[in-house]
Amino acid sequence: MGALSHIRVLDLSRVLAGPWCAQNLADLGADVIKVERPGVGDDTRHWGPPFAKDANGKETDESAYFICINRNKRSITVDIAKPEGQELIRKLAAESDVVIENYKVGDLAKYGLDYESLKKVKENLIYCSITGFGQTGPYAHRPGYDFIIQGMGGFMSVTGEAHDFEGASPQKSGVAIADIFTGMYASTAILAAIVHRDHTGEGQYIDMSLLDTQVAVMANVSSAYLTSGEVPKRWGNASPIIVPYQTFPTSDGWMIVGAGNDGQFRHFVTAGGEAHLADNPLYVTNPLRVEHRKHLIPLLEKMTRKMTKGEWITLLEKANVPCGPINNFKEVFENEQVIHRGVQIDVPHPTVGNMKLVASPMRLSKTPTEVRMAPPTLGQHTQEILHERLQLDDQAIEALRTKGII
Repeated sequence: MGALSHIRVLDLSRVLAGPWCAQNLADLGADVIKVERPGVGDDTRHWGPPFAKDANGKETDESAYFICINRNKRSITVDIAKPEGQELIRKLAAESDVVIENYKVGDLAKYGLDYESLKKVKENLIYCSITGFGQTGPYAHRPGYDFIIQGMGGFMSVTGEAHDFEGASPQKSGVAIADIFTGMYASTAILAAIVHRDHTGEGQYIDMSLLDTQVAVMANVSSAYLTSGEVPKRWGNASPIIVPYQTFPTSDGWMIVGAGNDGQFRHFVTAGGEAHLADNPLYVTNPLRVEHRKHLIPLLEKMTRKMTKGEWITLLEKANVPCGPINNFKEVFENEQVIHRGVQIDVPHPTVGNMKLVASPMRLSKTPTEVRMAPPTLGQHTQEILHERLQLDDQAIEALRTKGII
């Protein structure tokens, strides 16, 4: 029994931030119903390739994108543009603890599915809206896209090759971090709202913004600007305040070295046969190494190219110098620590057969996460949910299907 096994969630969200939030709650035991458009479903069902293959190697309709954010959920298809569909959602909301949605500001009000409307059918409802810019302000009605938010929120201004590197340009993250972090913050906010409701009986409205989140997760970078008034620059894979703390070339690839203090720097250069660098008056302390990095880094790169990535990591681990490889994803999932931790899991799926997923990283000793269901096929649980939650019989369900409501 998961920690949230008593919680029912109605997930009206699509794409990434909302579904990521709902999946976190589902992994913790919540019963999550994912509402999708009849015949179409969540946009990410069609975002591919790649699509999962069945036991015979034949490509299915299950996109890798959809798979990664929708496990442990049940799928129901409902046309919310039709009055009968809206009524189904209201009835399901009345049986739920939490509603999650990521429609444009005001869109659900015209269907009577906004917070003020659903609060009338469930007074202590927790309702979480996720948008690009929040429910208020001059940008509230703009659509929000992760890529745009990474740019607007400052992330791209400090990501990419160093500002003085020839041809350097701002870069986005390799994963949609504004969406992912907003989903994580939304999960936390919902859990806080559940605790408040359990103490007071009150539900509440949660207004989550991708832009708010992106600025918040800039952490020390935002703080550095607010503290100093100086606009942060791009440093590539280097640190503005620690040297050497960056990637280095080896004879067969790249590695990361994070020598965070003078002792670790000495161990690093000693392992590479260049111990004299630690005694050089230009490099003896970290502030001096930061000041003279343009002279020091080429010397260190010449040193690191003399051995392979594997040889370096073996040497530096013995010398207690923080280091690591830059793995591709084949190497990630073949890593002995990743294997030991059971990060990759296999789950039965009705069309794929054996579906490979990434496990939740939340490890709780008393209420562990559990993969109860693979990501659902479109509308897989429609009949089951309408029977169970709304007590509709087969005839009533068939009537709704005939009308295109479900």
